Amino acid sequence: MRVNKFTVGPIVGATDTKSTRIFGRGEYVVDGGQLRRGHAIIRWRKAGGNFGKPKYFKLNPNFDMSAVCVVEGLSANSSYEYQAGYVYSDVDSADIDVSAVLDWSSIPVNRVTTGASGSASRTLVVGSCRYLLRFLGGTFFDDRGDKTFRSIKKLKESAPVHALVMTGDQIYADDLNILNPDQSVDEYLKRYRQVFSQKHIAGLMAEVPTYMTLDDHEIEDNWPTHSSQRDYVTKFPAAMHAYQTYQTSHSPLHPVVNGRVDSPPDYLWYTHSDGCCNFFVMDTRTERRVLEGDPAIISDEQMEALLEWLSSDPSKVKVVVTAVPFWESDSEDKWEGFLAQRDQILEHIDTLGIRRVLFLSGDVHASMSSELELPNSKIVSVVSSAFYWPYPHPGKKSFVLSGNIKTGLGKTFRVKNASKVHATDNFARLQVDTNQVKVEVYSRKGKRQGTKTHQF
Repeated sequence: MRVNKFTVGPIVGATDTKSTRIFGRGEYVVDGGQLRRGHAIIRWRKAGGNFGKPKYFKLNPNFDMSAVCVVEGLSANSSYEYQAGYVYSDVDSADIDVSAVLDWSSIPVNRVTTGASGSASRTLVVGSCRYLLRFLGGTFFDDRGDKTFRSIKKLKESAPVHALVMTGDQIYADDLNILNPDQSVDEYLKRYRQVFSQKHIAGLMAEVPTYMTLDDHEIEDNWPTHSSQRDYVTKFPAAMHAYQTYQTSHSPLHPVVNGRVDSPPDYLWYTHSDGCCNFFVMDTRTERRVLEGDPAIISDEQMEALLEWLSSDPSKVKVVVTAVPFWESDSEDKWEGFLAQRDQILEHIDTLGIRRVLFLSGDVHASMSSELELPNSKIVSVVSSAFYWPYPHPGKKSFVLSGNIKTGLGKTFRVKNASKVHATDNFARLQVDTNQVKVEVYSRKGKRQGTKTHQF
């Protein structure tokens, strides 16, 4: 039986010291009026060893014929090789004969490294906003943005990348609201298939654990500011179905039960740990309240979870991933438009003297880093955007890089030690340990634009 290449994937998702998750999509095949059963298949070995028996996972036709393969029983900070693809069989995944002879000749061997325990330093690549313009009614897609991921892959050849953190706008479903914005599930799913199957991003995500959150363009520009009641029963469910299929299905959001991913909770934020870093990946888009009542960027439930998480494990770096900047932009669409909740977070960090807090964000089509001095603590922020944006980028005057930020707490929070603003297509490489974060910004074509180190 021949193993087929995934049409999208493999994408390495949540990876810890003992396991990893691999996403892949097959193809719908109808035979005799019936949809054929498809099964993802994966086999793995410790680098240099022998492959063991394969494991099968059902390709779910309700989620664009995709599956998430769970590989468990791994060792910390170790390299593993794997092959993953899909086959068709009319029996359930659990009933397939794992000793059957399989033809793996068309399936590449990829390598993934498991997470580290303790306080090991971590290297992260961070970015957001990969614009992919479609032409001719969606039959042709611009691939210029894929050069960014080619540059990340080349950088990875000379230095490890432990995680790729994508902070939003992985797709642009609205094409600037000019060219027939997506409305249906099929349209949103097609966006993801086009974005994630391009050569260099596909090659990168096949080997680097990737963690994602959404921003507005996964739904529509500035969601939900201009939304209608109809949008909440048509566009929004379609966008969320596609988002959960391609971005959260392989994330830590889904629990693993008996070796398989289970149903997620009814929220989209999640936590993760690797080496010296604890991550809280926020949802700052779908829980917003902007049309009635007091403005809120996140729910009370997410706020409570975030504050509790910030208070725990003081020896680790607290990496807060938020799609929109925490203080660098004074736009009402960013945290500046939700001062009460920003004050709540700042007061919590300052009152408890929490240190080693690092915010990662994107959205604004420029990159920079800075520090926020609190009376009893300090926060470091890195903004990294855009992977690719073919229109004018904002300059230094568009951002808050010095002075005091707005607050209703009667305290002074001062921005200092800001980097240069990199107003071009780029990505950031972060080298993080418990004492500092070194930020390197690279252009889309891989030229280093600047370096800045921030002490915790």
